[in-house]
Amino acid sequence: MTHAPSGPRDMHDDGAFHSRPGAAAGGAASTAPVVLITGASSGIGRCCAEYLHGRGFRVYGTSRRAPESGDGSAGFRMIGMDVTSDESVRRAVELVLAQEGRIDVVLNNAGDGIAGAVEDTSIEEAKQQFETNFFGALRVCRAVLPSMRARGAGLIANVSSLGGLVGLPFQGLYSASKFALEGATEALRMELRPHGVRAVLIEPGDFRTGFTAQRRKVAAAQDGSPYAGRFARALATMEKDESHGADPLQVARLLERLIGTRSPRPRYKVGGFAQTFTIGLRKVLPQKLVEYLVMASYDIS
Repeated sequence: MTHAPSGPRDMHDDGAFHSRPGAAAGGAASTAPVVLITGASSGIGRCCAEYLHGRGFRVYGTSRRAPESGDGSAGFRMIGMDVTSDESVRRAVELVLAQEGRIDVVLNNAGDGIAGAVEDTSIEEAKQQFETNFFGALRVCRAVLPSMRARGAGLIANVSSLGGLVGLPFQGLYSASKFALEGATEALRMELRPHGVRAVLIEPGDFRTGFTAQRRKVAAAQDGSPYAGRFARALATMEKDESHGADPLQVARLLERLIGTRSPRPRYKVGGFAQTFTIGLRKVLPQKLVEYLVMASYDIS
């Protein structure tokens, strides 16, 4: 699906970006918001990068495999960044600041997933999950915030998950990493309030992306595991739901809307209605009933 560019946007004193009527998508580059998107080589990150680039934003996507000097073959510019490395994150952020003078928006999207029972997950596997999903986002936040605070403006959108609101069976450490990101972002919002920088959580459900193929099973999730049968059923359900998931364009459109929102809410759920509605019920239903519904949805009740 294609969309006509609305042109670059200007940042107003309220910290949000608003459309500037009559601007061409390729013009006035100095006023077009600069967006940094981690994990932009595929899936949600790439969709957001392509969409915002087409809407006139100046987009830098990151990937561990991209050249650090940058690559414009994707339309938007791809640069190298390994979110598990302090030095790699620092170099990438400095590159964008040197090229553009500022970073207006960050989408912390880089992440991966492991699957397996909590008991079957080694400490090293758990640390690796947090290294990307939690500490990776933290590294990027720490790298971009000094320049945002100095300008008194900016938006950080951290990609969590509906699994950051409810623990997912056999994705316990993935959920734990997202729970951690949720808590840190809540605190970050309050800390940044007097500095003019906004922070939000985007909580996707299942989307049709490469995440399914990239998910890793923990080493101990073998036939000899006492959890093997239920794990196999849960994993099959996960993969089926993801293969029929929502279009990641939903997230791209949400991000554009958040960029233009003066005072965003702390969190935004996005995805299929059934999933977002069910997760929303956790606020009104007894916890044991929510637990049963989650187990039933994974065919392990």
